[in-house]
Amino acid sequence: MEPFHRGRYSARLAEGRADLARLLSLRGRAFGRAAEASDEDRFDSLCQHVLIEGAGGALAVAFRVQALASGAALEQSYAAQFYDLSPLAACTAPVVEMGRFFMTGQDQDPDALRLAWAAMARIVDGAGAALMMGCAAFPGADWQRHRAALSLLAERHLGPPALRPGEGKGEVLRYPALVGPVTDRRAALAGLPPLLRTYMAMGGWVGDHAVADRDLDTLHVFTCVETAQVPAARAASLRMIASGDA
Repeated sequence: MEPFHRGRYSARLAEGRADLARLLSLRGRAFGRAAEASDEDRFDSLCQHVLIEGAGGALAVAFRVQALASGAALEQSYAAQFYDLSPLAACTAPVVEMGRFFMTGQDQDPDALRLAWAAMARIVDGAGAALMMGCAAFPGADWQRHRAALSLLAERHLGPPALRPGEGKGEVLRYPALVGPVTDRRAALAGLPPLLRTYMAMGGWVGDHAVADRDLDTLHVFTCVETAQVPAARAASLRMIASGDA
């Protein structure tokens, strides 16, 4: 992916060990690691790392992307540690997995988030991906904190039964049976993390269970966007930003 800009932000791929070390240190803080610890795992070497930077090179948003040749390769993904992805294995087109997404505490500008998704659109288009998926995380492993948002997911955003991942390893919460109906849609929407909110706005869907990650103190749900189902206006807007014409 070639670098590109929007307003005061730029998007580029991390290059070299210095870029990656800075990213992993900031990511470690974002995901609650000790102050001196980075957040590195075996998937980092398999991924491209996207950086959205503001003035002076300050990091605003970052995430990693792993490109897989088809659904048959999903067992190599990060999500496969927690979910049985065999229902998606029949996909013959490429699949991309977005992970370790974070926005820095100093900069929550929506323009930075839009540029991040435009960068993802470039990668998806370049790979010819049919599916974009990942583990979208809520901060805090206690599901009760996220009851309203989980109610909204259960009521309106569950994926097709034939495609929903099965249970894998980990502490599983089958939330549709626990959360009850949506009583306050505004509160439910506010409770969705920015990444998950954008997935849903693009026509994405979630699985029917969440997994508690006690190590990172998060609760995550498998999330998938079938790229052919992204609303045309949304896709056109992201591609315009990614082209540098917006």
